[in-house]
This record gives sequence, structure tokens and C-alpha cells, in this order.
Amino acid sequence: MTSRLAPRRRRGLTDPARAWRLALGLVLYAASIALLVHSGLGNMPWDVLSQGVSRRLGWTLGTTTVVISVLVLAAWIPLRQRPGSGTVANVVVIGVLVDPFLAALALLPDLPLGARAAMAAGAIALNGVATACYIGARLGPGPRDGLMTGVVARTGWPLRLVRTGIEVLVVASGWLLGGTAGVATAVYAVAIGPIVHVLLPRFSVPGDPGAATAPAAGAVASVGPTGASGQAVTPGSDPGRPSDEGAADCGSGTPGSRRT
Repeated sequence: MTSRLAPRRRRGLTDPARAWRLALGLVLYAASIALLVHSGLGNMPWDVLSQGVSRRLGWTLGTTTVVISVLVLAAWIPLRQRPGSGTVANVVVIGVLVDPFLAALALLPDLPLGARAAMAAGAIALNGVATACYIGARLGPGPRDGLMTGVVARTGWPLRLVRTGIEVLVVASGWLLGGTAGVATAVYAVAIGPIVHVLLPRFSVPGDPGAATAPAAGAVASVGPTGASGQAVTPGSDPGRPSDEGAADCGSGTPGSRRT
């Protein structure tokens, strides 16, 4: 009698459950960036830098976001990080969509402070949904998360220290260049982690053997237009490898090989 093999999960973007989460997450992420920028009450940390550079060079925010993402990806090379399909989609989709969203919001009349505060709060909540979708797809870390986790893996420094140091440097540089840092920037930094922690189980791919452990293992919530990896990081590990792309038979409940 022959035994039936467990069904194999499709890989990468060929898996519809992953593809729609990735697509929805990136579209909502771009929308949340535009809403927060339009509110004028402070951008996400990496968007402070993108806006500052865009104002200095006369580029659009979307173009600047793509260029900075590519430069950050170049920094992956000495850190031995490897992008996934979600990483590439992150760079392209968010950068392309931010400018049209900003153009649409520019058609609105001038808003009072209360309306702009509500817009900022909605943008932060929307970004939490977007981040949970992106992490739930598990198709590779965003460019900036890959930089952060790569530094942690190669240096052994604490994740919180590395993340805080990078964000402070990015916000300070962006503010000096003319980017908007304000109360919404601080609220985002404090609120996004808990929001993603609550939403991630609801947006993770069903039956994904790695999804249930990602939040508890120290998954990194995205800061700025990065998406997030949803991967645990330990010194000497290889967090640049996408969590599930190239994974072996998921039907057996055993993840594919990954250097740890």
C-alpha cells in the first residue's frame, strides 16, 4: 500500500495566500505613508529622511524612497543578506504608489488640526494592518529591516539598541535636511509594535509553521516603508534568507533548511 504524500505549499508569489497578503500590505503601506505625510504632524522615521532628501534634491517622495531603498539594499552585500521576492516588491510597489496617493490627498481642502490628527491616527493604524499583512506573507524582509537584522547578526549587538540607533540617526538626518518629525513620529514609534503584535496572528498565512513563532521570537515590526521580516535574529544567524521562499514540504510541518 502506498502512502499519500502531504501536499506541498507553493513557493513565493505562486502561493495565492502569500501573494494577496503581500500585495495588500504594500498598497496599504504606501497609503499610510501618504496619509501621515499629508497630515503634517510627523512622518514615520525613514520617511523623515526620504522627505528631507526629496526637498533638498527636488525629487518626488516616491522617487526618493526607491533610491534610498536601493542604497540600503546595497548595504546588505557586506552583511551577507539575501533579498526575497517580497523585498523587491517592497522597493518597487511602495515607491511607485506613494506619489499618486499624495497627489490624490492634495486635492482635499485645508484641514483643521483635529482632522489632521485623526488622519495621522488612522494612518498609524492602517500601517499596522499593512505591516501585519506584509509579515504574514513571509516573503522576505524589507530593505531597512534587512539592514537592521544584518547588523545584529554580524555584531551581536542587542536588537533594540541597533534599531533605536538607526532610527535616531535617520530621523535626525532627515530633520536636518528639512523632513517633518513631530508628535506623530513619536506616537508611531511607540504604537506600531503593539498594533502589529495584535494583528499579526490574524494576517499570517494559515498553516504556516513559522508564523506562529515569529512574534514570540522577536519579529521586527517595520519602521518606515520597509515592510518587515518577521524573523528572529540571533548573532551569527542568516536573517537575510526569506523565511519561507524555498522552504521544503510545509505539509509535513517541517520548515525548509535555513542557516541558524
